Amino acid sequence: MAQRSDEPSSDEPPDRSTGAASGEPSDEATGERSSAPSDAWTDAPSDAPSGAPTGGGSGRRPLWSGHGWPLLGPVTAALFLAYFLVPEHTLGPERPVLSWTVFGLGLTAIAVLLVKHMRDALFDRPGTVVALVSLMCLSVLLFSSAYFVMSHHPGEFTGLRTRLDALYFALLTLATLSYGDITPHGQSVRLVILLQIVYTLVFLTAAATSLTGKLRRSAASRPPRGRDRKRDPD
Repeated sequence: MAQRSDEPSSDEPPDRSTGAASGEPSDEATGERSSAPSDAWTDAPSDAPSGAPTGGGSGRRPLWSGHGWPLLGPVTAALFLAYFLVPEHTLGPERPVLSWTVFGLGLTAIAVLLVKHMRDALFDRPGTVVALVSLMCLSVLLFSSAYFVMSHHPGEFTGLRTRLDALYFALLTLATLSYGDITPHGQSVRLVILLQIVYTLVFLTAAATSLTGKLRRSAASRPPRGRDRKRDPD
């Protein structure tokens, strides 16, 4: 008996498309990929910003977090610990050229980093809060180290003998206070005091303004309680 022309021949491969039975086009014919997620991290939309919390109702976050607050305490403690543990005879009157060079390069590097992170704070980039606070503390410690080193010069200071005295005097100068218990006499130390006042007015004041503005914007963008909180850029 002759084979009907509308029946498929026996040598043709069977239709493997999943929609052949229902008449729907197959994935291979449309060129579309399956919508099933390949892993648990693909439930976020493709245009979601980097670091945004994923969807799917799981509430999970990526493994890394931009919150730098847990690092603020250890970083600040490490800076103060290094300030009190660095050998006092590393720099001093025996190496005046090296001492002034390290002091100038340190202030310049801190100023450049402050300007960079102040710009980052305007765009709400991650990590700016910890960076600004750390750099501000580092600048105060650098001036404090300079006062402590200069206290070894005869006739520069009266009443400044220890590192704690130097830090105390640096903070008083930063706050434009004077109790009269520590008195600078030398021309070099008065030059450093003037430099700290100018440095504070130009860089530290601007950094503090950027920091407070960043914190205000973060607080204003925080959703009310009871709703899903968006990830803070810090």
